[in-house]
Amino acid sequence: MEPVTTEKEPQLARRSAMVWAVGICALLVAGMLVFGGIAPEANAPSGAKMPAGPIPVTVTDVQAQDIPVYLDGLGTVQAINSVAIRTQVDGKLLSVNFTEGQEVHKGDVLAVIDPRPYQATLDQAKAKRAEDEAQLMADQKDLERFKALETKGAGTVQAVDQQEAKVENLKATIEADAAAIESAETQLSYATVVAPIDGTVGFRQVDVGNIVHAGEQTPITMLTQITPARVVFTLPQRNLGPVREAMLKGDVPVFAFDQDNTHQLATGSLLLIDNQIDQATSTIRLKASFPNEDERLWPGEFVRVRVLAETLKDAATILSAAVQRSAQGPFAWVVSEDETAEHRPIVVGPADGDTIAVRDGLKLGERVVVSGQYRLKQGSKVEANSLNRPVAEGTAP
Repeated sequence: MEPVTTEKEPQLARRSAMVWAVGICALLVAGMLVFGGIAPEANAPSGAKMPAGPIPVTVTDVQAQDIPVYLDGLGTVQAINSVAIRTQVDGKLLSVNFTEGQEVHKGDVLAVIDPRPYQATLDQAKAKRAEDEAQLMADQKDLERFKALETKGAGTVQAVDQQEAKVENLKATIEADAAAIESAETQLSYATVVAPIDGTVGFRQVDVGNIVHAGEQTPITMLTQITPARVVFTLPQRNLGPVREAMLKGDVPVFAFDQDNTHQLATGSLLLIDNQIDQATSTIRLKASFPNEDERLWPGEFVRVRVLAETLKDAATILSAAVQRSAQGPFAWVVSEDETAEHRPIVVGPADGDTIAVRDGLKLGERVVVSGQYRLKQGSKVEANSLNRPVAEGTAP
């Protein structure tokens, strides 16, 4: 018998063909995605890497340079002398003979107190001495007569002794008169107030016409000697040893800067170290002297102070930009002769501007990277561009 066919067989055949076609297309697409996404280096032999160009960096040599070692502190400017100008006698202030802010010299008249009462006292003392001197002359003549009478037997020894006592008493009185005159002259001199030192006067605090008294708390003015100037400053206790060693070697230079630590105001020398350490703050107090001829230091001013403790001679130095830091400490990238980068731990010392001393880890003449370090790895090939820096001795800041 011939097989019986139905209408569903052609439909099943078409569906099977479509399924096969879709499956083949899916396989082709998957193959394209898989083989098209493989990196070129995956076809390379195992362990091979794509060649990379050298990393451009800027390098400079390790150089020998003198590095000054500074100790920084905060200080206050003090006047070498400061005098409150007050009256030593009571009276009316007749005149003020200075202008506020004026520079005066020792002996210049600053103010005048009414001198008439003190002149009268002096005149009285002089008159009293003249009176006593006249009386002394009369008593001395009487003493001579008493002695003559006593020699002739017409007088008594007792009368002579009494007259001698009277004469000696008058001599003592005249000496007291001389002391009274000296005291009156002193009081009269106090009526003229003069400058005891060279300096600059401040604000006038008492006006002409006021009654002034000796011992008043408010002075007529303040007289301050600005040149030379002193600066009292503090340093941590740990700096005591280096400072004392520096003073044993000679004068220790000190530099004063403004509060922003940007402009140098004056150059001076260290005078002394206080004889005690402040245990509350663990600091030491020091005093430095400055000529201050240009008066850039002003009493009461806060300044930054730098003390030149020592100078490291011919120290190995690099630019501060070459110093990198990590959790293990400072390091630098060193370019070897084969133009590869080497990670080198270093021990840094004091800095001077943009230069820093290296105590250990580098040798003179080696090249260190100062720019481009962020792309470097151990053994990276580099293209080194030299940065020339002049060799200069350490100088004052």
